[in-house]
Amino acid sequence: MNDQVIRRSSIHAFTTWEPLLQLLRAENAERLAVPGGRVVGCITRSSWSVPLQQMHNDAVLQVRDVLVKDGIRAVTFVMETQTSGRTQLHLLIPSGAVELGFAFNPGALVLVEDALPEPWRRLPDPTPGAVPAGSADPALLERTVRGRLPDAVGATDAEIAAAESRLGIPLPEELKALYRVTRAQWADWRGDHEAASRHSEAVRCELFDLEGLYVAEATTRDCSWHHAAMEAVLTPTTAAVQGLVGSPGWIAFGDNGGGDRLAIDLTPGPHGHTGQVILISHEEDIGARLLADSLTDLLLNRPPTHSDGAEPHAPAATSFAHDQESLENAAHPDLETLTLGARGSRSVSLAPLIGLPRLRSLVAQPGTLADPTEITGLNGLEYLELGSQEWGVLLDADAVPQGLLAAAVNGPFDEDPLAVAGLANELLALWGRPRILQTVVEGDLGPQA
Repeated sequence: MNDQVIRRSSIHAFTTWEPLLQLLRAENAERLAVPGGRVVGCITRSSWSVPLQQMHNDAVLQVRDVLVKDGIRAVTFVMETQTSGRTQLHLLIPSGAVELGFAFNPGALVLVEDALPEPWRRLPDPTPGAVPAGSADPALLERTVRGRLPDAVGATDAEIAAAESRLGIPLPEELKALYRVTRAQWADWRGDHEAASRHSEAVRCELFDLEGLYVAEATTRDCSWHHAAMEAVLTPTTAAVQGLVGSPGWIAFGDNGGGDRLAIDLTPGPHGHTGQVILISHEEDIGARLLADSLTDLLLNRPPTHSDGAEPHAPAATSFAHDQESLENAAHPDLETLTLGARGSRSVSLAPLIGLPRLRSLVAQPGTLADPTEITGLNGLEYLELGSQEWGVLLDADAVPQGLLAAAVNGPFDEDPLAVAGLANELLALWGRPRILQTVVEGDLGPQA
């Protein structure tokens, strides 16, 4: 949604906000009466945070409905009112370059259009020695499923070929054998939920129909920059599954009933098998778990013959530091992401990090950096999250790293959202990216009852 469309939205009409403002004034009278007193809130299309005893009410829903109708993701507001009833309402509406954040501050600023964090760009390592498990047996699989589902309607070879064409990848023989027995279409069960349940028990998952098959590449696993940039791909030499976000060789074919995806893995880890079955958890942003060495094993309830093992004494790619000593301990050539101030707020020097070849993401809590300009010595940063004061130092010194793909202003809950938005817009302007829209709506609430 572009700025012009947003500007024409009734979100800027005082009448849209008036019922909510009346409630906010009544419940926050003491706060608003103080010189410079403000009331701050945020409303999105699915949630809201407003300083009211009864947060779920028609006044909030009236604003929310406008967001939904006009396709606006969120609005942060700052309310100021005089004793006469004259009211100013500052509105902050994030652009497409700004992710939704926590509470009243914006999330990550995507400085390069369509940029993805490094783990989301990572492709699988080649495993030329990988072969299907000896247990993979399409004929046995087909006989087994036919015995369990004698009345199932199977997919035709033409339908299977159409699915392969849509996906751009050949389906493994075991998966084709499964679909020749059952095409897993709801219409075939004629609305019988018990029949659908029996089908799931027979094939040991909620099987997608051929149209529901998809390649579980990294972009199918949604995650904010703030979290995704701090992840790291690690595949131990003992692993059966590569520690990826997603892969062009992961064919998602079913669900475990709890929102986790089952997939055929054609890009296994060093100790894995081509065509093994993995589980992609909806509660995790990266990695997958081995379920079975083959689809045949899954159908016959055979456990995998290999368990992933941890790499002994492997240096952590992600680390936390709370003082100079822990920062120095964290500094090693394999370090990719670092968070400063997780358990304290002592200021530290970044000198030990200079020259580290893989460091790409740095989160520094406000007040943890002795000299923010030391950041200029960290080549290769693609994500940087700092407090407002630290960003101000870098901006004043013209020292913001030019290689950044995304950034974030790490402000406390009670920081002035207008100041944070102004700082965010300065950063967005350096890359020519769409800014947070800042507007002021004025009106009169009349004398307070």
